[in-house]
Amino acid sequence: MTARNQVTPKLGAHMSIAGGVDLAIERGVSIGCEAVQIFLKNATQWRGRNISGTEARRFRDLRKCSGNVPVFAHASYLINLGVENPRSVAALVDEIERADLLGVPFIVLHPGSHLGAGETAGLTCVARNLDEVFAATASSKVRIALETTAGQGSCLGHRFEHLAEIIRRVEQPKRLAVCVDTCHLFAAGYDIRTRGGYEMVMKQLDGLPVVAFHLNDSKKPFGSRVDRHEHIGKGFLGLEAFRCVLRDARWRGLPMVLETPKGEDMREDVENLRVLRSLTFPSTRRM
Repeated sequence: MTARNQVTPKLGAHMSIAGGVDLAIERGVSIGCEAVQIFLKNATQWRGRNISGTEARRFRDLRKCSGNVPVFAHASYLINLGVENPRSVAALVDEIERADLLGVPFIVLHPGSHLGAGETAGLTCVARNLDEVFAATASSKVRIALETTAGQGSCLGHRFEHLAEIIRRVEQPKRLAVCVDTCHLFAAGYDIRTRGGYEMVMKQLDGLPVVAFHLNDSKKPFGSRVDRHEHIGKGFLGLEAFRCVLRDARWRGLPMVLETPKGEDMREDVENLRVLRSLTFPSTRRM
């Protein structure tokens, strides 16, 4: 293994599961992804079709043939643990069971929205609902990676303190982790456009168990609290933020995926990955 491979993150993109979850790996590998994010079912429906044993075996076999490319999942957008909602709890339990079947290690989840009840009540509710989910999946090793959010409306998770509070409150904190979204950070008011600003923000992130990044530029300006992804270097965030993330040895080897707009031929992913790779460098030195 070269020094470059030792210190650079695993770059990839979110891939469609149309036609079967195994096809997501094929799609990712075909454009040079070193990591893949998937949905475990239709992200806009409560109920999804079952994953057959044959499909699960194909998924595992393809992943092995691809060199065990890191694959993780993103939870359905319908799930909201920020309020009392048994349907959301059941849906997340179902997603963990699907992840177990496929051997997916963690699921990225938006913490939820308090819908007017206030942040304190919302965070309490998220922790309580996660305790219920973890109790129902006690034999599972699948973790939930709480995603940093832009903070639209009553959404929780736009402050690092929110994530830390949820982790502090749950009965099984080791089953929680964090996924950092660059667009969401910027929209939420964390300015990472310069190296100095980036380092100040990362100091606030210290202590949180980061397991993945979403690498997205922002269509909206700093502090807008609006979640709109843009292609790398084409938005208000700019290239320096991504250079800082990619050259930071704290994130050595972590999966980092694009969630930027694309067509069926995925040429936008190819270009965004090219831009990201041009920003990396072989160094083990922590910035």
